[in-house]
Amino acid sequence: MSLVLNLPISAESAFRDAWGDQIDRKGLEALAMEGYREGKLSLGKLAELLGFPTTQDADSWLAERGVALNYSANDFRDDCATLDRLRAPRE
Repeated sequence: MSLVLNLPISAESAFRDAWGDQIDRKGLEALAMEGYREGKLSLGKLAELLGFPTTQDADSWLAERGVALNYSANDFRDDCATLDRLRAPRE
């Protein structure tokens, strides 16, 4: 199944002038990027949708476009707690 966007002819023409045959890919990228910015898509989902092999590749792609990583202070605290648990000596 594929999505069809209903665009005014003038918008389609402008987009085709700008991106030619890449219009479908550019549309996908724009929607994925905005979904990530809004917190509706995870980094992993963005990587999957855009065909990146790793989330690091997706993060680099976002950084090249000026999109900050969605990573809060709570995420950092959670990651630190996980590292502490993993580093704790095992009995």
